[in-house]
Amino acid sequence: MTDKRNDPERFAEGAAEDAAEPAHEARDEPTTPAIEAVRAAGIEHTVTRHGRVGSLAEAAAIRGIEPRDLIKTLVVRRTEDDHVFVLVPGDRTFSWAKVRALLGTNRISMPDAEAALAVTGYERGTITPFGSRTALPVIADSHLVGRRISIGGGAHGVGLTVAGDDVIRLFDATVADISDEETRPAP
Repeated sequence: MTDKRNDPERFAEGAAEDAAEPAHEARDEPTTPAIEAVRAAGIEHTVTRHGRVGSLAEAAAIRGIEPRDLIKTLVVRRTEDDHVFVLVPGDRTFSWAKVRALLGTNRISMPDAEAALAVTGYERGTITPFGSRTALPVIADSHLVGRRISIGGGAHGVGLTVAGDDVIRLFDATVADISDEETRPAP
């Protein structure tokens, strides 16, 4: 049985019949599976396009947002063929211990770039649950609740600004405290 959690047609089924196509983006711009999936979901969104960036802080500045509103989408491997998406605000650090406890396992890892591409259809730096090749469970950090966020749009330099609550609802995400404050060494 195929899990249709990330299937754009599933999202379209829940959209209101009279919902207007979002007017927040140029229709003649190149698209990605992520953009198509968010359109099909019928949720309010904005597509942001910019060149490649060297850091999360640079991407946030170009998008005109705070780093906390730029979401890192990580692929975490529970076993060889069992992965989950983990969504963490840009100003926070993924907590291995908290995610292991939530998943009830002693061991998790990050797949290499090739394996992540095979599972999601996206290169590192472009990964998003929207339009993923494989429907994976989503774990969202509790800091996403009630906030407008920018998440990867499926290509370098493409972001999708959406309500965090819409992402949580669409993917039936597990919401939990899975991050720690980011700490930087003193200069």
